Formats: sequence, structure tokens, C-alpha cells
Amino acid sequence: MTIDKSLRVKAGGIKQRNVLTRSERVARLKELERWSGDSKVVGMPKVRVEKLAMKKKKKAKAEEEVKAADPKKK
Repeated sequence: MTIDKSLRVKAGGIKQRNVLTRSERVARLKELERWSGDSKVVGMPKVRVEKLAMKKKKKAKAEEEVKAADPKKK
């Protein structure tokens, strides 16, 4: 059974991966200046995968509205 197009989420197929490909690891090591041209591909150092955190926008907007309404409080 398939999902109707109106019910699909555009970013539904994008997930946070916890393993990088070899080429992604080499690129990341170059950014961190931990990779030189004569380094071996086998046995390369580990690279931390950065996780994205979702921000809570509703709470921040509510706090801004409270500060705007009452200028005495900070």
C-alpha cells in the first residue's frame, strides 16, 4: 500500500546518520587539519558526527512578547 502524495512529508526521507563514508571522513579531517596528503586511508582516526538539535521557536516567541508587553522586566 502506498501513501497518498498529500500525506507525505518532504523531509521524511532525511535522517541523521551516525556513520560517515570514507570520503566524508577524509573531508572532515581536512577541515579539522588532521589529514595530510601522505596519510593512509586504512586506520584513519575517528570523526565525531554532529547531531542537529531542533529549536523550540514557540517558547522563544512567547518570551519576546512578554518582554515587549512589560518593559520593566528583563
